Amino acid sequence: EGMPQTLASTSMFTPCGFSPHLHSSKEDEQGGLIFQDGNLTSASLDALIQHLIPTTDYYPEKAYIFTFLLSSRLFIEPHELLSQVCHKCIEQQRLDDPVLDKARIRKFGPKILQLLTEWTETFPYDFQEERMIGHLKDMIHRIAPCDEAYWKKMNQLLQTLNQKLATLSHGQEGIVKISAAVSDKLVAFKSKPPSIQREILSVCSDPYTLAQQLTHVELERLSHIGPEEFVQAFVHKDPLDGTKTCFSEQKKTSNLEAYVKWFNRLCYLVATEICMPAKKKQRAQVIEFFIDVARECFNIGNFNSLMAIISGMNMSPVSRLKKTWSKVKTAKFFILEHQMDPTGNFYNYRTALRGAAHRSLTAHSNREKIVIPFFSLLIKDIYFLNEGCANRLPNGHVNFEKFLELAKQVGEFITWKQVECPFEQDPNIIHYLHTAPIFTEDGLYLASYESESPENQTEKDRWKSLR
Repeated sequence: EGMPQTLASTSMFTPCGFSPHLHSSKEDEQGGLIFQDGNLTSASLDALIQHLIPTTDYYPEKAYIFTFLLSSRLFIEPHELLSQVCHKCIEQQRLDDPVLDKARIRKFGPKILQLLTEWTETFPYDFQEERMIGHLKDMIHRIAPCDEAYWKKMNQLLQTLNQKLATLSHGQEGIVKISAAVSDKLVAFKSKPPSIQREILSVCSDPYTLAQQLTHVELERLSHIGPEEFVQAFVHKDPLDGTKTCFSEQKKTSNLEAYVKWFNRLCYLVATEICMPAKKKQRAQVIEFFIDVARECFNIGNFNSLMAIISGMNMSPVSRLKKTWSKVKTAKFFILEHQMDPTGNFYNYRTALRGAAHRSLTAHSNREKIVIPFFSLLIKDIYFLNEGCANRLPNGHVNFEKFLELAKQVGEFITWKQVECPFEQDPNIIHYLHTAPIFTEDGLYLASYESESPENQTEKDRWKSLR
């Protein structure tokens, strides 16, 4: 039996006809699962767990596996789910019998191995827990006597999993180290820093190169975010289980939070670089440089860096520098701003994102595959989807239709985060992006007032209090 393909293709997330308003009344029920026009819309948690479990002649659809593993954690912890899956397999395949039915288990074995493989590949963080690995090994120990090859497959699976977890935790440690180094530097400048501070143009004067290095940082950070973090960010109490939230220990969303922090850092870095130079001409030059970087980010499909750069340029300490801006050719900036304009629920940006997503699907090179969404908007969309529909229906059934839509959004994101960065890495620039000191908000205002003195009473008062 061939091992399953990994989750790289978007084909599993075909739009699932999610439209809460257009319901025809054709409902069928099979084994406690409610279908509407061929789409699974709701079921009890038990029926959904049963639907996940392979048999000798049944294997769940890929899209179902992803959707259920993603959303089930709102109702049941992963180790508890895996325990139930294994328990039901043991009962259904009579794996406790003193003499095993080898022919039957040879039909079932490859399917349960495939399910476990898909789970470890898509949600590796679930397996940081000893109990998960325990259930996994127990299952394979039971079927292995029927076929030598199962041992080999288990070892492959565990090896791949360990490598993946090692890479992920190594990346996380790196990010934690960087964050620790940076938070000390925030406080460092109360007023304009001494001139020994390097500025961005001395590290990288080519906007193309900087846009490419920013794309490196974005893809590196995205690669650590597990799909489950989107669901865990919004874990509430499950109404059917009044005792505890499903993830009582701690929200497992550290990579997601680190990524949002990176966005904020980039905003402040841009603002700092613009407010720092003493001469108007130099400040204007830095603004034009960042406009070019932002434009190149747009062309690459790196919307997150693009939005951070625009946000940094729109911070009041920067936007108040009227004399500086009068020296800038602003036409290009207004085009970019228009692209990221929030009106109509970010209509222009969403159109550009769809274009990039389409280009990515038909791409021949990694360069054309890059789609880095404006991340806080993606989280907001998922948040509103989550708030807008109940997880359970009044009859206690799981609202599966909602989770199909959630899986569609998260699934698209997974496809994007798996793209290999095609640009050569420049460690020097990347180090600067992560460690260059940045002003606090007060520091930015101080630098801004020193560059162009306060215009009105409010600004004068603020400057006075800052000094």
